[in-house]
Amino acid sequence: MMEGDAEFWGRYRAISSKLRKRFLRKPNVAEASEQFGHLSRELKQQECLQYAGFCSLAQARCEQTVMNGLGEAEALTEAARLFLKAEVENWELRCPGLEENLQAAINAYNYAVKVYIEINRPALAASLCLEIGYSLKGLERPGEAEVFFQRAAELQYQMPIESLHSLGLAASCKLLTRDYMGALNVFTEMQLTAEQRAPRFPGTNAPIGAFSDIIARSEVARVLLLMLLQPPPQRLAIEHAKTLERYAWESFESPGQSKDSGVIGEAGSSCAVCHSLCR
Repeated sequence: MMEGDAEFWGRYRAISSKLRKRFLRKPNVAEASEQFGHLSRELKQQECLQYAGFCSLAQARCEQTVMNGLGEAEALTEAARLFLKAEVENWELRCPGLEENLQAAINAYNYAVKVYIEINRPALAASLCLEIGYSLKGLERPGEAEVFFQRAAELQYQMPIESLHSLGLAASCKLLTRDYMGALNVFTEMQLTAEQRAPRFPGTNAPIGAFSDIIARSEVARVLLLMLLQPPPQRLAIEHAKTLERYAWESFESPGQSKDSGVIGEAGSSCAVCHSLCR
């Protein structure tokens, strides 16, 4: 490990001095970026994660100066991961703190996502949203994680299956925070999106493959949430009313039901009983 803060800041300032403007001499930004990256890797090996993160941020600023968007995003991502690792270590040890590493990580992730969007790399931006979302969920922060999962779903619009999966993660976070109405809305969005974008079997209207599974599971979740919430008829949205009507007692006797349909039927049966008891 380095002898102390003084050594780190001394080396940091020495590299930063190369970025100062001098008479008839351009700053050597490329060399400074490389040296910041080297210092970051050295500090990472010594488990000085916070200082390593500072160096990666400085490297990102250098890459921004030379208009290297991809290099800037990669350096920001490395900084975010270093700050996040430092936060996770403190969290696992249950060390009290001001969560400055977590905030630094979130800021770096957000900025990296912004850069990837600017250079037209939405898939990479979405992957970072998922990465920080999973990490926040692991840190028992589902409310904050849900925002990133929602953002990932938006960035994955051209990849419908992946987008629906991200929405499912957002819904699970809403369930963890007991935002059942919010979860119901997300599952409804998932079902409607899957129905609209699903390819169909030739000559039929049945959705194909994973879309069919997503539609069925979303509908099961919606019925169960409606059973839990029991909204009064005057506050029941049209799409939710249609879902409940679909699983009236008479519909359970239709032949040729799939396994998923059976699960939905059981949920609908419980829902019908619940509503009859509330009358």
